[in-house]
Amino acid sequence: MSKLEARNVCLSFGSVRVTDDISMAFEGGARYAIIGPNGAGKTTFFNLLAGNLRPDSGRIFADGVDITAKDPTSRARIGIARSFQRNNLFNELPVRENLAIACALQERTAWSFWRPLTRYSGIYGEAERIAEQIGLQDDLSTQVRHLSYGSQRQLEVALALACRPKFLLLDEPTSGMSPQETAAMDKLINDLPRELAIIVIEHDMDIVLDFAEKITVLDYGRILDQGSAEHIRNSELVRERYLGGTLQDAAGEQA
Repeated sequence: MSKLEARNVCLSFGSVRVTDDISMAFEGGARYAIIGPNGAGKTTFFNLLAGNLRPDSGRIFADGVDITAKDPTSRARIGIARSFQRNNLFNELPVRENLAIACALQERTAWSFWRPLTRYSGIYGEAERIAEQIGLQDDLSTQVRHLSYGSQRQLEVALALACRPKFLLLDEPTSGMSPQETAAMDKLINDLPRELAIIVIEHDMDIVLDFAEKITVLDYGRILDQGSAEHIRNSELVRERYLGGTLQDAAGEQA
């Protein structure tokens, strides 16, 4: 079974220790959530897993292989893909081309808009398959800038899926969404194939409790607590330090 692991990872920005001796392991096919207040180090930790940052100390392993020095492209090719808090799309291109470019990069195929589409039939076929998987099959010819915000966030998930990941890292996938868009994204994430490990940073506690099999709470760059949804729900330490009351109250405040 695939495994992604951080061992004693530390990173400082100047005098501030943003990630402080964090160790976590993620098994293939499982569902994880990372929560915590703003500034807790959640996105920084994602950047370390994905290769956007390198730790000052500690190591990152994928299936037992040390990947600490590998860049994001190399990590994507071994099965680690992520989405971002902000849209990272080609807004002037249609959905189909956004997905085709991502598929071409994964296949290491030389890409040119001037070549006949028949040269890329396999890539376009894969792009259309992914679009259907995430519910954008009716928008393949639509320029990204004309999509709703929620559909743009769905497309970001699709671009990550184009990397054929073993581990999918989703950073605030429902941020800024309407209740209807949030419900659609929640369903999309829950319907992804079970062989795919999903790690989510999320403030919406309703989604976290519905989705995650294991929840890790970060606080000032350290692990405050981790365990099942039931364990986190009943944790006095989490309630006092992070939630400031009941879990249900915090869910209502942060949604």
